[in-house]
Amino acid sequence: MTKHIQTKDSDPKEGKRIIKLFLDDETKAFAQFQPPVKFSLDTTKIPDGPHLLKIVAKSSSNVEGIKEIPFEVRNGPEIVVVGLKPNEVVDNQVAITVNAYGSEHGDEFVVAGSETPKGIPAWVWALLIGFIGFALFYFIMYSTPEFYKSFF
Repeated sequence: MTKHIQTKDSDPKEGKRIIKLFLDDETKAFAQFQPPVKFSLDTTKIPDGPHLLKIVAKSSSNVEGIKEIPFEVRNGPEIVVVGLKPNEVVDNQVAITVNAYGSEHGDEFVVAGSETPKGIPAWVWALLIGFIGFALFYFIMYSTPEFYKSFF
């Protein structure tokens, strides 16, 4: 006579626990797993832009829990526009610089176009002027011959 011992792995309620993954407003899950799960989300098959990952988990007692995680996909190149901000009011001629760069995998690194040119921030100019001003003040105050007398 053999005795059947139930372990945690053979628990009949274990098979009822399930995790379903939905993307955006889809009604059909794109993946279904039993917990715990570790998976890789391939964003190359998702169009660029904002999306919503909806995770629905069902417990062994058929109670559902839902978690929604908003995220943004950007597989294409990064586009940077200098000279025009969203909803900005402009007139006459506006100088606009547009740059697009991405994470192309290759053996060569193209320096041209890899950075967007921007002006030097005002705080850097203020810091530089302050430093030069202090240096001039120090030089004028301590450049007289009386400060160079020998102690001997």
